[in-house]
Amino acid sequence: MTSEMSGAHYMKVEAKKIDAGKVQLKIEVSAETVKQKFDQVYEKLGKEAKIPGFRPGKAPRDVLEKHHSRLAREEVIKNLIPQAYKESLEKEKISAIELPEISEVKLESNILSFKATVEVKPEIALKDYKKIKLKYKKVTVSPDEIEKALDNLKETHKAQGASDEKFSRSLGYPTVLAMHASVERQLFVQKENDGRYHLQEGLIKEILDNLKFKTPQSLLERRLQELVHQAKVQLAARGMSKEQIDSQEDALKKELYPEADSQVKTYLVLDEIARRENIPEDEHMSQKVIEFLLREADWVEE
Repeated sequence: MTSEMSGAHYMKVEAKKIDAGKVQLKIEVSAETVKQKFDQVYEKLGKEAKIPGFRPGKAPRDVLEKHHSRLAREEVIKNLIPQAYKESLEKEKISAIELPEISEVKLESNILSFKATVEVKPEIALKDYKKIKLKYKKVTVSPDEIEKALDNLKETHKAQGASDEKFSRSLGYPTVLAMHASVERQLFVQKENDGRYHLQEGLIKEILDNLKFKTPQSLLERRLQELVHQAKVQLAARGMSKEQIDSQEDALKKELYPEADSQVKTYLVLDEIARRENIPEDEHMSQKVIEFLLREADWVEE
């Protein structure tokens, strides 16, 4: 596709897909724009450049060109490429992921042309993400579970033949009943949190299972590096030496690859829903989208 921009930044843009995740932009900036930029650059140079025989700011343009043409050319290219690239993305409605790879830069007859190869967000063909069936269980805590938790508590505190009354007081509860009530409450909250976590996981899995798209390589690599780093920190905390940890690098990468892939895919899907539903793309975006999906889901008690 080819598009042109009017006004001061008149330029031609040609975009073509290289593969599923990359786009190459062929950008040409008009002579008019390049001339304007040269004027600005020489005006600035004229004020700052020290040229023998001329007071600062008084050297004519041709003298400046003779002394500083290479510098001016570099400045023009350095200024115009980011500007033209940014406008090209907006014009072609391209969501770039990483910084572009710039190549084939030419400035001839006052026309600047270059190629920008960039990784883009994949097209995600989202189906209906509202009214997803959510099966939930009513949270209950059985007497057996309370007893088991109390036995674990006694074991942890190494209670030796102490009566339940004394044991409950040693933990700061006036009665055995109060201790039972507290344990029940803690188990309830824990089960509730686990249930909520599984609901969210199930919801996202339901959406992801119906989608097929390629994970952008750069995002996947970055996430994998972060997960490997976290794993290394944990191994170091367990007392493993740097040599041992480094020898685990390849194994960790292999082990954590599916998790990194899943996390990036999840992020991109949530990001796409945020875009469609006008949810602000800030640091709370993921949680806001999950809240939206839970609100819109079809809740069914098991």
